[in-house]
Amino acid sequence: MPDILETIAAATRKRVEKEKAEVSLDQVKAQAEAMPMGNHSFYQALAKPDISFICECKQASPSKGQIVDVFPYVDIAKDYEQAGADAISVLTEPQWFKGKLDYLQEISSTVSIPCLRKDFTIDPYMIYQAKMYGASAVLLIVSILDPDEIKAYFELAESLGMDALVECHDEKEVEIAKAVGAKIIGVNNRNLRNFSVDSTNCLRLRQQVGTDCLFVAESGVKNHVDIQKLEDAQVNAVLIGETMMKAPDKKAMLERLKYGQN
Repeated sequence: MPDILETIAAATRKRVEKEKAEVSLDQVKAQAEAMPMGNHSFYQALAKPDISFICECKQASPSKGQIVDVFPYVDIAKDYEQAGADAISVLTEPQWFKGKLDYLQEISSTVSIPCLRKDFTIDPYMIYQAKMYGASAVLLIVSILDPDEIKAYFELAESLGMDALVECHDEKEVEIAKAVGAKIIGVNNRNLRNFSVDSTNCLRLRQQVGTDCLFVAESGVKNHVDIQKLEDAQVNAVLIGETMMKAPDKKAMLERLKYGQN
């Protein structure tokens, strides 16, 4: 079975080279650096006492295919904000997730809560882009980057006043994230190499991550019982995608996740 994560990363490298040919690295860097300094709002949104909710805007994924047929992304983001989400994750990967940078720009300029650019960051260019298009944070996936890249990209995001969600899947990756000084570590319950989901993965790695950085649980969260388990483990935030996207009433779904109400 081909490694989908490497396939997506390779496609992303090609995409970025194409984008650089249209708008140079120097141009995006200059534009990003000319913008007001960020205030680490994504970190702040996740650092509150209760568990925080990052709700995701995506219309497709490689594991599920098309999730929704109609995708009024700005309305969805507004629904999330009104429902009490603490942050929004916006997919910008076009081929497998059908995302766009324009979605990020429109959503971030409409809502007042911070947005994460959810993409397969493999080049500093993408971090400058994220800043230009209104993101407060970027995703760094440990398994597609080497430790020097993770450190450099984390420091670049910090220099722009942005945050980095450093995503791990196993003990070795957590070790790398900790070594580079990550302030927000996410543990994905989904193995992006084969799509299998182990909902205990984040709980298993919780102790190793420790309490000197924020901890985000990603994937496989479907109900209030799942949330309670994460709260008991002192998880700071949860990223929820498909469960929220498929819910016709976003507010009712978020309330069910938080409080177990019907």
